[in-house]
Amino acid sequence: MTSIDFQTNPGRYRHWRYEVDGDIAHLYMDVDEKGGLFDGYELKLNSYDLGVDIELADAVQRLRFEHPGVKAVIMRSGKDNVFCAGANIRMLGKASHAHKVNFCKFTNETRNTFEAAGAESGQHYICAVKGSCAGGGYELALACDHIILTDDSTSSVALPEVPLLAVLPGTGGLTRVTDKRKVRRDLADVFCAMEEGVKGKRARDWRLVDEVVPNSKFDEAVVARAKDFAAKSPRPSDAEGIKLTPLKRQIDEDAITYSTVEVALDRAGRRATITINGPEDDAPADMAAFHAQGAEAWMLRAARELDDAILHLRLNEMELGTLVFRTQGDPEKVLAHEALMLANKDHWLANEVLLYWKRLLKRVDMTARSLVALVEHGSCYAGVLAELLWAVDRSYMMQDEFEGDNRPVATVTLAASNFGQYPMGNDLTRLQTRFLGEPDAVAALEAHVGKPMEAKAASEAGLVTFIYDDIDWEDELRIFLEERASFSPDAMTGMEANLRFPGPETMETRIFGRLTAWQNWIFQRPNAVGTDGALQRYGTGKRGDYNMQRV
Repeated sequence: MTSIDFQTNPGRYRHWRYEVDGDIAHLYMDVDEKGGLFDGYELKLNSYDLGVDIELADAVQRLRFEHPGVKAVIMRSGKDNVFCAGANIRMLGKASHAHKVNFCKFTNETRNTFEAAGAESGQHYICAVKGSCAGGGYELALACDHIILTDDSTSSVALPEVPLLAVLPGTGGLTRVTDKRKVRRDLADVFCAMEEGVKGKRARDWRLVDEVVPNSKFDEAVVARAKDFAAKSPRPSDAEGIKLTPLKRQIDEDAITYSTVEVALDRAGRRATITINGPEDDAPADMAAFHAQGAEAWMLRAARELDDAILHLRLNEMELGTLVFRTQGDPEKVLAHEALMLANKDHWLANEVLLYWKRLLKRVDMTARSLVALVEHGSCYAGVLAELLWAVDRSYMMQDEFEGDNRPVATVTLAASNFGQYPMGNDLTRLQTRFLGEPDAVAALEAHVGKPMEAKAASEAGLVTFIYDDIDWEDELRIFLEERASFSPDAMTGMEANLRFPGPETMETRIFGRLTAWQNWIFQRPNAVGTDGALQRYGTGKRGDYNMQRV
């Protein structure tokens, strides 16, 4: 399989375009039928594959960082008579199971990004639906703040996956219908069993959309609603954005190298080691200096590079089952760079950088690999980077000095940010999730903010899993890594996902946990993907040949 690249820019888009008009942006979905990521299918009727969503994710990110004056985004189709037919069925029928699951996960993360943009960044998304809006197309709409449907004979919203394809909406459709739009359960049952969907005033009355507007007044109404949302936004009207310049990245056979992140690929050991290098320079003096650095500022550059590395490993290195996190650098400098963001959270750019780290850490949480962190001498697990220690499944820390190792002794340094700035999908911090049965332990840790903790203290505080001295370090790591590589990947994915998300359920955990787990199972069933399953027979006029046993 050709390597999938998650880096793009508007000059390379084949499926999306956006136009900025003052405080409103128009984001058009205009999918190139011939622009599929792989051969063997056409992206008809604005259907999409991973390549389409990679462009959408890039556009959403650029609207946040490059266009701070945009307060409302109108998402609409660039084609007549169709909004979006959803994920491309031919692509799903041909794709490997692993690709389908990772595709659904990335599209979920992208939907969550623009869904949260209104509340977190003041950049609200309004969906203007003309024509058929089905499956993943309706899921695009569901993630917006407001849905406007034109009232005509051809425009409708639908989630036809169950009756038509024998699968489920893969990007949170069922959960958003019930939890976000609060559609009555029996009406939701009717809706999700209908191939043809729901039109006009019924769609509004069932709360599937917010407004229904006649064709003659549709464009006027959409812009008026966008202006209403823009008027309530705190985003600055006169701020200058920063360009998200191309990443400095080199991909070799056994390594991926960025300016702050290094990835070593050990295919024989079925693992990848990700080293994050802390900042070499002092933190910028103020936000003006940070803005001048733009995408080269360490806090933003490191986030973009780590994000790209995680996505590359997810989709292009699926047999590397263990990700080993390392850091190297000065923890005081990490804290200083983060402190500038924290002290200026009311500045649009600082806010966006902190939110990016929040999303990135959630992406780490959701990555279906065994995750382990090594706290070595010379490491810089402080503040935002310390969050990785509680995102991983296990952590190992060097204790005392190691012979021949002249690096500063290993420490972990807490910051105020570890107590609320980067919540998980369950709306708890990683420390609260880690100490779910010991809430007093989290409160006690606040006394350690800003104080480097060596191995014994970090272990006693419960911040790391194991500490080892010079004698045991290499052997204990080798045993763990070899054991992990010998287990069933399926069992590991199931075990880790179950253990990572204790605590309360939220709409987000239900989308990723419950729905994705069911979709994962259903996508392996012959009723969906078998030779005579619904995905294979789609378009032939024949219904899938189902095993009718309820399981």
